[in-house]
Amino acid sequence: MEHPKLFISYCWSTPEHEQWVIDIATELTDSGVHVILDKWDLKEGHDAFAFMEKMVTDPSVKKVVMICDESYASRADGRSGGVGTETQIISREVYEDQEQDKFVAIIPSRDENGHAFLPAYYKSRIYIDLSEPDKYSENFERLLRWIYDKPLYTRPEIGTPPVFLEETDAVSLGTSTTQKRALSAIKEGKSFASGALDEYLQTFSSNLERFRITEVQSEFDDSVVKNIDNFLPFRNEYISIILSISQYSATEENIHKIHRFFESLLPYMDKPSDVTSWKDTDFDNFKFIIHELFLYTVAILLKNELFGLTGKLLSQQYYIEGKVQYGQSAMCGYYVFREYIKSLEHRNKRLKLNRLSVHADLLKERVKGSGLDFKHLMQADFLLFIRADLHKDNYYTDWFPDTLLYLGHFNNSFEIFARSSSSAYFEKVKEALGISDISKLSDLLEDYAKHPQNLPRWLHHSFSPKALLGYEHLSTRA
Repeated sequence: MEHPKLFISYCWSTPEHEQWVIDIATELTDSGVHVILDKWDLKEGHDAFAFMEKMVTDPSVKKVVMICDESYASRADGRSGGVGTETQIISREVYEDQEQDKFVAIIPSRDENGHAFLPAYYKSRIYIDLSEPDKYSENFERLLRWIYDKPLYTRPEIGTPPVFLEETDAVSLGTSTTQKRALSAIKEGKSFASGALDEYLQTFSSNLERFRITEVQSEFDDSVVKNIDNFLPFRNEYISIILSISQYSATEENIHKIHRFFESLLPYMDKPSDVTSWKDTDFDNFKFIIHELFLYTVAILLKNELFGLTGKLLSQQYYIEGKVQYGQSAMCGYYVFREYIKSLEHRNKRLKLNRLSVHADLLKERVKGSGLDFKHLMQADFLLFIRADLHKDNYYTDWFPDTLLYLGHFNNSFEIFARSSSSAYFEKVKEALGISDISKLSDLLEDYAKHPQNLPRWLHHSFSPKALLGYEHLSTRA
């Protein structure tokens, strides 16, 4: 990095002020700046006025600072002395270039009312305040960044417009305004945060109807995948809300709101009451979207170690209207949010993709830009699978962990279970699993050992629950 040249314009007010200026010049020099100061560079026989003009107008001098104490401001406005000469040159440069970044005022002190001493021509411009000792280091860094043209905040590179904006038939969920209001209220702890969250979740639930597939131009599975892609910005909005809740407002009240929100989404996974003709695949886009939202919700809660709230969410039942078969209860567990998506399997065969699970592929592809790593989704998927089996009532109450297809040769325990080697930590994780002691896990693992065919499988691929739980090390140390 080059050593930028900088000229200091100041007033010989008092010996103390002159020493303050020399100290600043020395500190800048130590930071790699080529400082031009009259006490260092103006020698006997030199023309003082020519020196001043050259320093202000010379293109090799990239920066000029004005040390604005009371005397400097007074002499600048009165056009007196050397400061007056420099002012005539500097003010012309400032006025002629409204976007200038060559000149800046530095404030070493303020008046009795706390106002900065500034020349009239500079009063509307931003200055750097070095008058407060407790903020000196922070503002000196600002000065250095200005000199080196390395601002703390820079505009990011402009990316490409989202693909969904180019779609003539793009659908909007209409939640952007309510999401921003809720997000801000939650982060800032506003009194209306609860109401703002309700408004966002209700708008989301009501407007999800806009994503219903009613017209199919080509293959139905193409429409499903396109619909899911178009929903991505609104999924990310939702993820931001859950991340904020987990960080700023992790309360039972908000978990209750999330529970009721998912309950309100359940009707989208089946035919509307006014529809008399339908196919099982007609609601596949909703099945994927709602499953993904639920999986991210649990993943975020676990990532933030909110095990008690995770347990409360997963222990809740959901009321299902109109989908109850003979002998079944109208209240169901969280397993209802993971359903087989027939159209994705059809897509796999139709396009000869030869994939083990298009559903899992989509979940992995879409994790980019979510703020989470795929390992967090797998960890949540595994816990949902284990918990469902721990509390299984019948064949229909299991959870299929799609993302575990991507475990590969990973045989280590997931993070929350690795940390559960600590007895205190495992006590918390048990709340998420919904168990009171480790014997429940022991019984489940014994059942898996006897009936390995009951484990999820993708052709020849499966996984070891015992290894992923880190069972042998659970609660083995204080």
